[in-house]
Formats: sequence, structure tokens, C-alpha cells
Amino acid sequence: MANLDLSFFSGKRVFLTGHTGFKGSWMSRILVNSGAVLTGFSLNPPTEPSLFKMSGVEDKMTSVIGDIRDFEALYKAFAEAKPEIVIHMAAQPIVRDSYKDPRYTYDTNVMGTVNILECVRLTDSVKSFLNVTTDKVYKNNEWEWGYREDEPLDGFDPYSNSKSCSELVTHSYKASFFADRDIAISTARAGNVIGGGDFANDRIIPDSIRAIAEERDIIVRNPYSTRPYQHVLEPVMAYLMIVKEQYDNKDLASWFNVGPDDCDCVTTGDLVTKFCNSWGNGLTWVNKAEKDAPHEANFLKLDSSKLKKTFGWRPTWHIDTTIDKITEWTKVYFEGDDIPSVMDKQIADFLRD
Repeated sequence: MANLDLSFFSGKRVFLTGHTGFKGSWMSRILVNSGAVLTGFSLNPPTEPSLFKMSGVEDKMTSVIGDIRDFEALYKAFAEAKPEIVIHMAAQPIVRDSYKDPRYTYDTNVMGTVNILECVRLTDSVKSFLNVTTDKVYKNNEWEWGYREDEPLDGFDPYSNSKSCSELVTHSYKASFFADRDIAISTARAGNVIGGGDFANDRIIPDSIRAIAEERDIIVRNPYSTRPYQHVLEPVMAYLMIVKEQYDNKDLASWFNVGPDDCDCVTTGDLVTKFCNSWGNGLTWVNKAEKDAPHEANFLKLDSSKLKKTFGWRPTWHIDTTIDKITEWTKVYFEGDDIPSVMDKQIADFLRD
């Protein structure tokens, strides 16, 4: 991982929203191991089992359970933390759930972004802010090439559209309030993130793992949809790289895609086949494409040239390694072994590779 010396975070006051989620738990583990003075603000863990509870970080940080729609509670935690670095990952992240409850999705993803940026605006200690969004912010034309940061933002479904709005809110705050202040403001748009410890509903790898645990068929509902799959440590380490580098050089702040190379943009069917092969034991999957399913894009990938050019970044693990790491993590979980240790091992492997 280019330009990422994690010792930078030792003693730094970091405020992380969404710390109890899947990506947030991996981020928290890295930051506490790096010696950061970490405050997390989030709802209770979104799944049971919970990676956050397994990860062994709760007693090594200040974990505040709260709703980012509640500005007063958020600002109270923020003021007490006096952060230098702010990473905003709290969100309603599931496309299908956004169809079920669009108002909650917009409240969380749009007004939650307004609230955290208000906290930054009202606080003198912050030097580096990153809003984490998604590859789905783009108006999806389902073309063959990757989307670049200057493409139109216009997500289709309520989740994707709310994240497009979150980007625009960040752009407005940056122009309106931070142009003349020593605060670096960036956003990062990541592809589909997979990895050990994701227990969310309506995500293909967690669904596959649940099927194994319950000894039933793995069901794939969109086997021909192409997505930019990447291990969770790819974007998490990229986020840390961005906030670190812009901390000392505000001119580096911008909008960045964080996606895998083209060879790792695969169909959902191919992804599950790779997972079955990695798992072994003759594991297979069943195609049950849904005729009346809510709209989801069929083809989507990112062009991450800007991130590569700006920071010298490159992806570390290709898709086959990513799948093997998920298998490794999950087998440790199924055997009831030491989750913090396997997380630390994979973090060390990633940094070494």
C-alpha cells in the first residue's frame, strides 16, 4: 500500500461514524492497533452476529451509540472528542432496504452527511475529513468502461441517489465553508466490498455463508450482473491513505474512486463460483434470477486512475486472493476460534503484500 505508514495515526484524535458496521469494524481494528485516540459514533451493530463485538476493539476506543440524524447527540460526542481527523462511513447501505424505507435512507444518508459536516464546520480542531460514498453515485449507462470522477452523479435507486446527494452536500460545504480554512475535504467512492465478518442481508457473500451454515443451496438472484468486487481492506486502507496525505497537504483533497483493476470486475455468478471452489467440499450454487426484483444496475465499474496518479496507490489483492481470505476468515469463525487474531493476520498480510 503506497504512502501508508500507520504509525502516523499514533496519538491522532480520530472520529469515525459507522464504526459498528462491517467496514467500520475493520477500520476500528486498524486504528486502535495503530495507537489512534479513536471515537466512534454509530447505531448499535447492524447485524447479529456482529463483527464489531467480535473484533475486540470496544474497550480500546470511545464507542458512542447514537443516530447521525440526531445532531445534538452527534455534536456532543464530536465536541468531547475534539478530532483532528473525521471519517464518515455511517449510512443505510442496502439497495433493497432503500426501496422498503426511502425516507429513512434519505434522512440517514443525506441529513446525516449535513450533520457531520456541520460538526466539522463548528469545530476548529479538524484538519482532515473524508466522506465515504459508493460507486453507485454515478448515472449508470451500463457502458463497458469505468466511471471517472467527473461523470454525472445521479444514482437510480433511493440508496444510490441518496449517496449522490451526500456527495453534492459535501461539495457545497467544501465550497461554502472550507475554502478559506485549513481543512482538507474529500470523498471516496468505493466498489462492492467483500470480506470476512460481513453478516448483512442481501449481499452475495454473506448470503452464501449463511447457506453453508444452514446446509442449504446457495441462491444467486443476479448471476450476470458485473460488479467491481474488492476486499474490505482495499478501500479501508485507501481511506486512511487519503486522510493521512491530505492532513499535511490540503491540495491533495478531492473526489476519488477506489475500485479494483478490470480483471477483478466479475459477474456475481463467477464470484460465487470462485467462492465455492475456494471453500471446497463440492460446494455449488443455484441460479434463481428474479423476474420482478427491484432495479439494480447490471454493469458497473470504476476508473481509479486519479487515485493512482495522486497517491501512487494500487490495488493489493486480486479477486482470487480476496476470496481465499474470506474463506480463511469464515472457517476461523465457524470453528469458534480467535477473530481478532485472524483480523490482525490479514491486516499484516495486506500491508506486507
